[in-house]
Amino acid sequence: MKNQKPKKSLWWDIKKYHQIYLMIIPVLLYYILFHYGPMYGAMIAFKNFSPGKGIWGSPWIGLDNFARFINGVYFERLIKNTLTINIMNLLFGFPAPILLALLFNEMRAKHFKKVVQTASYLPHFVSIMVICGMIIDFTNSKGVINDLIALLGGTRSSLMLNASLFKPIYVITDIWQEVGWNSIIFIAAMSSIDTQIYEAAVIDGAGRFKQALHVTLPGIAPTIIILLILRIGQMMNVGFEKIILLYNPTTYTTADVISSFVYREGMLNFSFSFSAAVGLFNSLINFTLILMANFFSRKFTETSLW
Repeated sequence: MKNQKPKKSLWWDIKKYHQIYLMIIPVLLYYILFHYGPMYGAMIAFKNFSPGKGIWGSPWIGLDNFARFINGVYFERLIKNTLTINIMNLLFGFPAPILLALLFNEMRAKHFKKVVQTASYLPHFVSIMVICGMIIDFTNSKGVINDLIALLGGTRSSLMLNASLFKPIYVITDIWQEVGWNSIIFIAAMSSIDTQIYEAAVIDGAGRFKQALHVTLPGIAPTIIILLILRIGQMMNVGFEKIILLYNPTTYTTADVISSFVYREGMLNFSFSFSAAVGLFNSLINFTLILMANFFSRKFTETSLW
C-alpha cells in the first residue's frame, strides 16, 4: 500500500497537457452552440407557440401536441413507413459496405483496386438533388430501366408512380450512393489486423475464404458492433430531403415518413409546436433504442459505446 502512487487530479492533468485540452475547445463550442444550445427551443413542443409572443410568452399546453400526433390519422402510417425503410436499410444496406470492404481487401491488383474504390466513393459526393433527378429520369416510362424491362418483354411504366416500388427504389439507390463511402471505416479496421494472424492461418491451411471468415471478420467485429449500435439508434430517422424530392401524391401511403411529416407541418403549415413535439417524440424513441442496443451489446459481447 505504501508504494501505491497517489491519483492525479483532473486539474493537474489539464495543467500538464494543456495543449491537448485546448484542441478540445473548438469541438466543445461546436456542440454547445449547434447541438445543446438549440435544445432550449424544444420546450415549444409543450406550448402553443406563437412567434409574436416568443417561447416564454406562449401558453403551456402540456402533452396535447404529443396526444394529437399519437391519436392522429397518419400516426400508424408514418411509424410503419419509417420503420420499414430503416429495417430494409439495416438488413441490406448495413452489410453491403462490409462485404465491399472484404472484396477490396482481397484485391491484389493495386491500380484496379484504386479505380474501383474511387468509382464506389463518387456517388457519395453527388448532390442529393442530382441523385434524385437521376432516379426520376432512370425510372420514368422512357428511362433506361424501362428500356431493360421492355427488352426482356415487360411493359413500360413510370416506376416512381407505383407506391409498392417506392421503398425498394429508395433503399437500393441509398445503398448505391453510400456503400463505397461507408466501406472506408471497415477497410481502415482491416488494416489494423496483425498480419501474423493471417500467416498463422495460412500455415494451418486456411484459404482466402476461411481467412476472411475466421480472421478478418473477427478482427473488425468491434467496429461492426459499434456501428450497428449507432445504426439502431437511428431507426426512426429517414432523411426528409430525398423523400420529399422523390415522393408524390400517389406514393404518400408508402413514402411518407416522420421526417417528411415534420417538414410539412413545420415549414409548410407553420405548426411549429406540433412539429417540434413530433420531432422530440422521434428523438426519444431513438434514444431509447440506442440505450437498449448498447445494453444488449454490453451484456452479450465485450464491445459497447459506454
